[in-house]
Amino acid sequence: MNASNLNIEGAVSERYSQASLQAQAALCCPVDYDAQWLKVLPNELIERDYGCGDPSKWVETGDHVLDLGSGGGKICYIASQVVGESGSVIGIDMNDDMLTLARQYKAEIAERIGWDNVTFHKGKIQDLQLNMDQFDQWLQENPARDAESWQQAEQQAQQLRQTQTMIADNSIDVVVSNCVLNLVHPNDRIQLFAELHRVLKPGGRAVISDIVANQPVPTSLQNDATLWSGCVSGAYEDHAFLQAFADAGLGKMEILARQSEPWQVVEGIEFRSVTVRAWKPQATSDDSDQRKSAIYRGPWKEVVDDQGNVLLRGERMAITNGQMTEYQNPPLESDLILLESDPQTTQTSPPDELPIADCCGPGGTCC
Repeated sequence: MNASNLNIEGAVSERYSQASLQAQAALCCPVDYDAQWLKVLPNELIERDYGCGDPSKWVETGDHVLDLGSGGGKICYIASQVVGESGSVIGIDMNDDMLTLARQYKAEIAERIGWDNVTFHKGKIQDLQLNMDQFDQWLQENPARDAESWQQAEQQAQQLRQTQTMIADNSIDVVVSNCVLNLVHPNDRIQLFAELHRVLKPGGRAVISDIVANQPVPTSLQNDATLWSGCVSGAYEDHAFLQAFADAGLGKMEILARQSEPWQVVEGIEFRSVTVRAWKPQATSDDSDQRKSAIYRGPWKEVVDDQGNVLLRGERMAITNGQMTEYQNPPLESDLILLESDPQTTQTSPPDELPIADCCGPGGTCC
């Protein structure tokens, strides 16, 4: 994607500030949320929610959740109920008006739910180290009026990143986002996915709902402020969206949901919602062959994992400790039969059947 000449952050900020005050139907796709989680939410939060999917469907009890571009907080407050008192939810947004809306009902919703496990921070989703609330406070006391004070401000921002990191390394079970990544400037997207990878725990996952296009978005559309802030002009091309996860070191990607009909068609380009889940690899440095093995259940004749390892249907394949660690966790474990034994010496009877005993041998009863 070419970088737009548009002031993207300015266009997005203005549009979403307006949307925090009055509902804008054009900013979102129709989404069916589980009604049980909406009962505790004020109508204002429901009406002023802008998204294209529901990543909270793939949040689990006890998860520590990070919502990128949390807006009015609807997904955060849904996730709060799902994860329960043992979990936690952090919402990150850069828009002051949206943060005010989200924080306005925090105590009220916590009282209705029975626990308070949601926190909102001001920050850029491509820079999850810098807490902009803290940086804003410092700037109020130390305003940047010239080149020297501007340089001091940059140094202070870097110090905050290092000493008071907003989201710590390897601290999040699941990162969710609902139609926000496409609002980030193309020049910042490599950093955005790198930050997503950084904050996830080994074995953690990202569940991202976003708008994708079936062909590259031309520069003319990228320079349209209304289309960009409306989640159109910044859309990833569909295959490039998946590649961005892979380039950041995430794997085991799945398309969990995809609109069959486009949400919008602009100049012949189809824009539709998808929800993708991708996993951060488990932490393991042991890739030695420990005589473990895996049998792929099918139905495909063969499959290839993200590291290029080929598994053949019904055949016992030797795997390493590192592969075993990955394969025994979601979402792969249901597709494989995992064995701790040496594939060269172990009984080759079907894994769900016991080997036939020698009835005429020691302990036999038929002779």
